[in-house]
Amino acid sequence: MKALLDAFGNTAVLRAHGPAVFGGLWVTVQVTLLTILAGVGLGTILALLRCLRLRVLDLLIMFWIDLFRSLPQLVVIIVVYFALPYAGVSLSPFAATVLSLGCVLSAFSAEIIWAAIGAVPAGQWDAGRALGLRGPRILRSVVLPQAVRLATPLLANRAIAVAKGTALGAAVALPELLSDAQSATALAANPSPLTLAGVLYLLLFLPLVVGSRWLERRSSFIG
Repeated sequence: MKALLDAFGNTAVLRAHGPAVFGGLWVTVQVTLLTILAGVGLGTILALLRCLRLRVLDLLIMFWIDLFRSLPQLVVIIVVYFALPYAGVSLSPFAATVLSLGCVLSAFSAEIIWAAIGAVPAGQWDAGRALGLRGPRILRSVVLPQAVRLATPLLANRAIAVAKGTALGAAVALPELLSDAQSATALAANPSPLTLAGVLYLLLFLPLVVGSRWLERRSSFIG
């Protein structure tokens, strides 16, 4: 047992390198929050734009959705960080990771929200018209609130899945949690910083997972 603790929970190593790992945690938290805000926000806008039923716009949105749903997250991050400078746009590792993961999440969010809008019974539109409301007002006041309730559990699960891709930012030198833990492990020649990183990942994402499960149960109960 002592050998196990020395290898994976060495207190001396954790005291020496713990601050660096916690610094990476703060970066991971920022990237996670910004990715979710940008991805869900843009996805909602794309889904609402599809309600306009403009063929050219709809084709462009479908191309965006299919593109970012098909590409691995790591590929998107690498392309954004290394290819955009050739177009005159240079991004920091932080900005490139947020932009890349935000685009990926926006594609899934747009599809989820669009499906949720389509799942609202057509009678809700008829009810809105019977009340004298016009199309945009019906969408905003009648259909969208119901669609949001339907979409929230799926959005939460997908947001968590994409947000965990923050670790892929290490490929472009983003000083996030896993990257800093790996560096500390190499310096200390001891995996204790990785153990700490694993615990911090649990503390960060486990409440989100539990929350998404609660949303699923609540949505099923209300439905």
